[in-house]
Amino acid sequence: MNRTKRIFLIVLDSVGIGEMPDAADYGDTGSNTLRTCMRSPSFSMPNMARLGFFHIDGVREYAKFARHAPTAAYARMAESSKGKDTIIGHWEIAGVISPSPLPTYPNGFPKELLQIFSRKTGRGILCNRPYSGTQVLEDYGKMHMRTGDLIVYTSADSVFQIAAHEDIVSVEDLYKYCEIARELLTGEHGVGRVIARPFRSVSKDKIKARFFQKETPARFFRTVNRHDFSLPPPALTMLDQLVENGKEVLAVGKIHDIFAGSGITDFVRTGSNKEGIDRTLDYMKRDFEGLCFTNLVDYDMLYGHRNDVDGYAAALSSFDKYLPKLLDGLGENDLLMITADHGCDPGTGSTDHSREYTPFLLYGAHIMPQNLGTRKSFADIGASVLDYFGIESKIAGESLLQI
Repeated sequence: MNRTKRIFLIVLDSVGIGEMPDAADYGDTGSNTLRTCMRSPSFSMPNMARLGFFHIDGVREYAKFARHAPTAAYARMAESSKGKDTIIGHWEIAGVISPSPLPTYPNGFPKELLQIFSRKTGRGILCNRPYSGTQVLEDYGKMHMRTGDLIVYTSADSVFQIAAHEDIVSVEDLYKYCEIARELLTGEHGVGRVIARPFRSVSKDKIKARFFQKETPARFFRTVNRHDFSLPPPALTMLDQLVENGKEVLAVGKIHDIFAGSGITDFVRTGSNKEGIDRTLDYMKRDFEGLCFTNLVDYDMLYGHRNDVDGYAAALSSFDKYLPKLLDGLGENDLLMITADHGCDPGTGSTDHSREYTPFLLYGAHIMPQNLGTRKSFADIGASVLDYFGIESKIAGESLLQI
């Protein structure tokens, strides 16, 4: 009998399931990413329903979707950390509680900081304020191409983003500039991520075609060469403990960047949810003992931040269609965990993340389907991973496997 143990932990980035009690402190009263998406004709999640998704506390109000007895254990996860962003959410999943949010810059970054950055890179700075990632290219792209100055902007998240045209600034140089920024942005200015945002120009023919179709004639588009330069986790994580105990940690999507490579033995970056699922399926065919940790970012990046309700709902439905393949790929001693890191309700006036509960599903041949209730922390997930491998936990959280 094969006794090798594996866990496949998938984060549906920003799939919140309803406001937390302190949502008002974050300006998120009434936010409910799932509820908003369920109103779309593009929404369909029958396979998640069979696992027990619509039996979760706070989701059970949608009883018409909970027609089947659950086949997985399920819970509603509350975030203990202060914040509502990707970094803090993933760190908490891995067992690190953040007592304060990472710094944000609603009025742009301090001039003295950018002066140092400009001197070190030898390039000027454009923008320096919160901005839509696509609109900033339309508003500053031509000036950037004329001057060679870097487009530096932020958002409601703790991010320092640098956009540059690949014909003006090579991708390699852009990454070097991001490394310079990462070295500068520590201490009180220790933003969660420095993000390289390379872009290119749309051809004149495509612009004309869009114009005649009466669409906004976007002149620039982001390329797949985005790269995140994150703060390392401030404390020991579940990933670190797995590696210390001889287990493998395979990272799919943004996971390697989110943890700054700490506690990861192999990784692959991805350009879409589909690619993330495909790479996870590839890892399922691999003989290893440990964790495969996957982030599916399209919900957040393409739909939540752009208030695209139908697109978000369609992406949820697409994952649901892939779910049987993921279940079929599990071995006798494998576990599948599905969760999220925060919300990003596409139906509110804000394009920011939202302070919401997140779902948790736990499926495996030896897992008893049951309601695990509302948990106090995402860190219970990390503690459960360690418990499954018989590793004494040194992180926050309580194992869900002991219930």
